[in-house]
Amino acid sequence: MNRSPCRLSLDSAALVHNWRLLASMSGAAACGAAVKADGYGLGAREVVRRLADAGCRDFFVATWAEARALVDTGVSVSVLHGVRADDMALARLRNSRPVLNTPVQVQRWKDAGGGLCDVMVDTGMNRLGVSPTDIADGLLEGLRIDTLMSHLASADEDAAMNEAQRARFAALAEATGAQRMSLANSAGVALGADYHFDLVRPGVALYGGVPRAELAGVRQVATPEAQVLQRRRVRAGEAVGYNATWVAPADTEVAILNLGYADGYWCGFSGKGQARAGTTRLPVLGRVSMDLIAVDCSAAEVAEGDWLALDYALPEAAAISGMSQYELLTGLGSRFDRIWR
Repeated sequence: MNRSPCRLSLDSAALVHNWRLLASMSGAAACGAAVKADGYGLGAREVVRRLADAGCRDFFVATWAEARALVDTGVSVSVLHGVRADDMALARLRNSRPVLNTPVQVQRWKDAGGGLCDVMVDTGMNRLGVSPTDIADGLLEGLRIDTLMSHLASADEDAAMNEAQRARFAALAEATGAQRMSLANSAGVALGADYHFDLVRPGVALYGGVPRAELAGVRQVATPEAQVLQRRRVRAGEAVGYNATWVAPADTEVAILNLGYADGYWCGFSGKGQARAGTTRLPVLGRVSMDLIAVDCSAAEVAEGDWLALDYALPEAAAISGMSQYELLTGLGSRFDRIWR
């Protein structure tokens, strides 16, 4: 087997811990899992298998292609983007159902014979969803709705909009005949019981993201690791990397790692990120390039072929790089070997 010189070390126990933490915070509400974007970049099939074994029963993807990739897992999958005309050939996938978002989608589903579905209602985000007025006018009559859902726009902030959206959503409790109601994402779980309804749909917090301080118990799941391609001595006064943004103040031992912005280790880590050799931290020197970074390994015994881990706890990595926690996860590239431990 030809191993890649970069890999993601993925912590199964941390993933399951995070789901159980969110489930416990959600009280009587069921706790689902958003696994869109290939499990936020970590591999949806492996995420689903671990969370299903832990007790998760509701999973959410964006597209029908993502649902098809999970059909043989046997789990219940809701497709958040609904049904376009081009999706109808897949819309009867076993254990999958659409989240209808527009009057056109609702009519398309009815014309095709209906069947169990979910519905998204817009409560103020102005992204996807039918309107409360559509519902009052009878748009959803005749539908068999499992879950009526909406999405919070500012749950990661203490914003007045949170309560406004919650109140608009709660007002629909008897309006649709839906079996369940669902509003809260990861940050919404932390807003408290009034936001939990029957089902919560966490995403980023499952994978190590911390969108609110109340979720500080979330554990890191993904750690990028890269192999040393070369160790070299950079003499005092010599530069490293593009545009010579780092110049050695003294003779420095430098390790060149097989990792760069093409792998999702973004340019924002230039001169700010750190690798680790055991507990020894090795600063990133100069600019991150497409496929390579340089780190100061003067304080560690590092040789060609060794593996080094990158500091990638999501809240701290986001603050350092200027990228969101979501981007840091979903941008992790296809060149990584994904290794679950």
